[in-house]
Amino acid sequence: MESKEKRLYRQAYRLSLFTIAYNIIEGIVSMFLGYTDETLTLFGFGVDSFIEVMSGIGIAIMILRIKHNPDSPESMFEITALKITGTAFYLLSAGLLAGIVLNLIKHHKPETTLWGVIISSVSIVVMVWLMNAKKNIGKKLHSEPIIADANCTKVCVYMSLVLLFSSLVYELTGFAYADVIGAVGLIYFSVTEGKEAFEKVKGKECSCETK
Repeated sequence: MESKEKRLYRQAYRLSLFTIAYNIIEGIVSMFLGYTDETLTLFGFGVDSFIEVMSGIGIAIMILRIKHNPDSPESMFEITALKITGTAFYLLSAGLLAGIVLNLIKHHKPETTLWGVIISSVSIVVMVWLMNAKKNIGKKLHSEPIIADANCTKVCVYMSLVLLFSSLVYELTGFAYADVIGAVGLIYFSVTEGKEAFEKVKGKECSCETK
């Protein structure tokens, strides 16, 4: 008969796979609609989803590792994934900043931000559920890495809230700089996530409690 611990680790692994699959779908849809509607915040949100996929793969490998040996050090794959993730977040921040400058120079306004409202609303519900499910399993396993991963999922909730806020403001008021303000919010969290990834590479503890 399967032990409770093995069952919990299997559930944690499935949650990580779901996170990867969800972010792939969310990334494709958000980037396509963001490009179509010329919405910088939604497009950047979609790019972030693909970065989260790389992070999610590293986390899935981490769960498998701690399942077999909780005290084992990070594998080379995990370290490489963290470095790629951190770099990607910094590149996303630079790209969003360039987009903001261009939008301000051209006085560009999105076609619509309705899809941003819809996608962010769905994302908030899914990410809050994921965060609580991961945290619950982490506590039952007394696993700090899984609990830390659950806490780090908060940043996805915050990014979704930024997208929702900026999209709603523009859709309801037509405020020209709402999309730019949303992009600034994504830059802040992207830089934070990039720094977080490189701190993990150095072996520093990270509970993401500031997110």
